[in-house]
Amino acid sequence: MAVKELNTADFDAEIASGKTVVDFFATWCGPCKMMAPVLEAASEKYKDIKFCKVDVDKDGALASRYGIMGVPTLIVFKDGEVAQKSVGAISGDELSELLKD
Repeated sequence: MAVKELNTADFDAEIASGKTVVDFFATWCGPCKMMAPVLEAASEKYKDIKFCKVDVDKDGALASRYGIMGVPTLIVFKDGEVAQKSVGAISGDELSELLKD
């Protein structure tokens, strides 16, 4: 399962139900580039969780809405509500911990 890029138009519908991990990133960000394969691997491992990303330079309104001050920032949503938040690049093991209920 690939990581889907979201924008303002489809963001709310995508996070509305179930568990969704959203990676707020920037294309110029080194740690963000390091997170990409971690998220791809997690999307294959956790089939019941949606993995998405938002380019903060393209969708600054979404970044502002969630108080994103640094990238990468991962937010785990459960049924549209923020459940967990992590700032900075993390390992696959750290991501697994973040995804625990």
